[in-house]
Amino acid sequence: MGLTSPLRESVGLDWLRLHDLRHALATFMIATGSDPRTVMKTLGHSQISLTMNTYAHVQPDVEREAIDRVARSLFG
Repeated sequence: MGLTSPLRESVGLDWLRLHDLRHALATFMIATGSDPRTVMKTLGHSQISLTMNTYAHVQPDVEREAIDRVARSLFG
């Protein structure tokens, strides 16, 4: 069980861990098109495979946009 912070408690976020914010940042960076190497460096990872295997969740809208980009490239 983690320690609670008075600040987090005072704003109703006693359930939120620092790791949760790190995970959210990485996920948002990848979802908004940040270069994976930039995400890796931001998180302080030494290997890009760790970053991508841990944080690169394929979200349905991101997957759809990727497929649409390929279709536009191939078919106009």
